[in-house]
Amino acid sequence: MNCIIVEDQPPAQRILKKYIEDLGSLELKGTFSDPILAMSFLNTNDIDLVFLDIHLPRLTGLEFLKSLNKKPYIILTTAYSEYALESYELDVVDYLLKPFSFLRFVKAVGKVPVAGFSLPKEYVSNRPEQQRKEHFVKLGYDHIRIPFQDIIYLRADGDYCDIILPEKKYLSSEPMRKWLDLLDEQQFVRIHKSFIVNISQVEKVSGNMITLLDGEKLPIGRAFKEAFAERFLK
Repeated sequence: MNCIIVEDQPPAQRILKKYIEDLGSLELKGTFSDPILAMSFLNTNDIDLVFLDIHLPRLTGLEFLKSLNKKPYIILTTAYSEYALESYELDVVDYLLKPFSFLRFVKAVGKVPVAGFSLPKEYVSNRPEQQRKEHFVKLGYDHIRIPFQDIIYLRADGDYCDIILPEKKYLSSEPMRKWLDLLDEQQFVRIHKSFIVNISQVEKVSGNMITLLDGEKLPIGRAFKEAFAERFLK
């Protein structure tokens, strides 16, 4: 998977270059301090992934993202947390808050849904929290136990997340990205910027739509369609 860096601070550029080199499965095609030059490069080159800072000269990273004609996958890298919600509405893959570790970097890259790409085996995480079978959701003064196998799907609701069960719905104060960390990626798949679905609850896939066992239909987002098809339809 090839990538570029759009970052105007040399120390941050050096860290990203080192992380990319250490990971070994990314090919760095260019590093840009000027977002206008990066935009011109993207218009004439096929790039899978951009590591994009938010505070840039001449225009912000979010303005840069909105202006792109050809949109690769984006991982934002920034020292400011207040842009997280807006960035996820723009379909970014992940939001790396500086300073971030190499392991956090690897985790972000692992979310990029490019067909045929996978992390080197030594970086595939087997952390205990990814093997958990349940999670407690805080509701008022109570904590409700949610077995993962009971979840039909999750729906983003601003900074919150709706957890849809067969006969109940809970509103979790934990955002979508937190649930992506908790859930088993072999059982749950993100099909849209607003939806994570339990693959065992899917009855039918028709074009850009999934039909669940209970008849409810959910959309498959453009950014997630290729990776979903590669994993489950081939």
